[in-house]
Amino acid sequence: MIVHRDERRGRVSSFAEVADEYERARPGYPEDAVRWLTGAAPADVIDLGAGTGKLTRSLTALGHRVTAVELLPEMLTRLQAVVPDVTAVEGAAEAMPLPDASADVVVCAQAFHWFDKTRALPEIARVLRPGGHVALVWNVRDDREPWVAALSAVIGSENITEADSVELLRQSPLFDEPEQACFAHVQHLDRRLLHDLVLSRSYCAARTPEERAPVLAAVDRLFDEHAGEGTIELPYRTDCIRASRVA
Repeated sequence: MIVHRDERRGRVSSFAEVADEYERARPGYPEDAVRWLTGAAPADVIDLGAGTGKLTRSLTALGHRVTAVELLPEMLTRLQAVVPDVTAVEGAAEAMPLPDASADVVVCAQAFHWFDKTRALPEIARVLRPGGHVALVWNVRDDREPWVAALSAVIGSENITEADSVELLRQSPLFDEPEQACFAHVQHLDRRLLHDLVLSRSYCAARTPEERAPVLAAVDRLFDEHAGEGTIELPYRTDCIRASRVA
């Protein structure tokens, strides 16, 4: 699906309205995935498009020195509440308020597909030190599970194509050949958290309460059919990509 620039801007802004739901219901990231993205040794890491700090807290737990960059003040406020010890700044991927060569790694979690790549990739390269790298990560619902495929049919698929990620890095003269890895994990959700998760997706966040109602009703039916003892298991792939800055 092609999302035009004005529509993209509107859908990104819609996350400001569901920042609480985003913080409550979005899953974190497996530790082995975070280590693959950043390396094991403590480093200076920019968490670009940091949202409410879902990845930020994993980065700090591994000992990295983190600067979180987030466009939406509503998201940034929640990030500062849950990860108060990191440096957090309001800014965009296309214009980061950070010095040249100030980071070893720039990580983008659930965010790269929203960027204007023609401006963001040079900006990412600018803030990376020689030998540094960009790392992209997405938690993607695993539609091989039948009930998850049914959920995606209701709320929309969230798969990121290689054209939106790997190929853009591969075609850029600023980065070396990208590497890829995939990890698996499971999120346990009760009915309210499943509602919050659905509401935190751009597909629903940008819609009115009246437009959301039939979507949530369909989600309730899936929960009733597949939940056990009040919770449901939602499997994810964590798709990871990294590419070194060309010296």
